[in-house]
Amino acid sequence: MSSIHQLDRTMQLLHKVLDLRTKNQEIISSNIANAETPGYAAQSFTFEEALRGAVTDTGMRSVTTHAGHIPVAPDSLEHVHGTVTISRDTTGIGDNNTISVDQEMVKLSENEILYETAVTMLNKKIALLKYAANGGA
Repeated sequence: MSSIHQLDRTMQLLHKVLDLRTKNQEIISSNIANAETPGYAAQSFTFEEALRGAVTDTGMRSVTTHAGHIPVAPDSLEHVHGTVTISRDTTGIGDNNTISVDQEMVKLSENEILYETAVTMLNKKIALLKYAANGGA
């Protein structure tokens, strides 16, 4: 889908959002699938702040002088990969499984709604470009 990146930044952003939402869906699904697995630690996926940082262009960039330096914020959408956080059980009660099926189902619904919203926006953007390419007909 590299040609979509050449059209405009909005389409590039929506494409990235769909990729990250898909990854989030995989992690949530894995949590639900392991709800009964003893010792399984819940995983969560966050990317919103990094994506916001990549989209918000303040004109200021951090400078890295060594390959091992970590940039303060991603400077482009391609560098936004999200972060997986593991929540280990610290209570010492039960089977050390930290999955709450109710919470995971809420996360699943929210992620699905946001994914569908991005798809709708992308479809509208493509329809607008198609309309313009056809001379408004």
